[in-house]
Amino acid sequence: MTKKTIGFVGTGVMGKSMATHLINEGYEVNVYNRTKSKADELVEIGAIWCDTIADLSKTSDVIISIVGYPKDVESIYLDESGIINHAKEGTTIIDMTTSSPALAESIYNEAKTKNINSLDAPVSGGDVGAKNATLTIMVGGDEEVFNQVEDIFNVIGQNVVYQGKSGNGQHTKLANQIAIAAGMLGVAESIIYAEEAGLDIDKVFSSIEHGAAGSWSLSNLGPRMVKGDYAPGFYVKHFIKDMRIAIEESEKRGLYMPGLLKAKEVYEALSEAGFEDNGTQSVIQLLKDHIKKG
Repeated sequence: MTKKTIGFVGTGVMGKSMATHLINEGYEVNVYNRTKSKADELVEIGAIWCDTIADLSKTSDVIISIVGYPKDVESIYLDESGIINHAKEGTTIIDMTTSSPALAESIYNEAKTKNINSLDAPVSGGDVGAKNATLTIMVGGDEEVFNQVEDIFNVIGQNVVYQGKSGNGQHTKLANQIAIAAGMLGVAESIIYAEEAGLDIDKVFSSIEHGAAGSWSLSNLGPRMVKGDYAPGFYVKHFIKDMRIAIEESEKRGLYMPGLLKAKEVYEALSEAGFEDNGTQSVIQLLKDHIKKG
């Protein structure tokens, strides 16, 4: 059976690794990125560069996007020069950006008018998950369409779960971000306390990451915090965006989320301190400065 041609829009920290896995699996991959140089390594291993999103859309059977903000998603899909206006009938579009559930539904409905299938499929696992093809993928849309492209998801992810109707992938990702928001502060504060108490931090990790305090953030981002490695696996600015959407969706439902609100406040202060393009683990630097000042 001939493999589908995949169009990939957004070849940044996450997208480049995801597209690499698809190329290595034998898929023909068309790529577009706002900054062309970020796709150079993919072209070197066989990806086909497209000068415009319209060109990519016309020549792809499945189109995957992972970009920055909801406004970027809206532009690449719904603009006159965007994907929906130029994709072939029967194309499946998959947005893997963490975005607005309402926008996911709008894209789904607009795609339907052009006989195009649409899934919202945000991911969790950061740069490590993208590099190792172990991402968690949360998928909303028609189950029949999900079944048709599940093999593609399995190339880039390890925990792929169909969540139901359009928008549900995004709602699930927001639940994920709510769960980790305040937890990130807890990981950072735990490390600061252990260091100030003079403990061997590696021994501390070996004890607490296997107990009730264990989490992905502790095991994967805790060591980066200790080393002062703030390279972005997931940008501070994008985490703030996710929390903002989660707060908006919570308020629509009359929900008060104190942990989420506090985490957003802290991360906004981190961004204002010049860390917006660093990884989310850089929050430890702000907390160290704040805690020691009292």
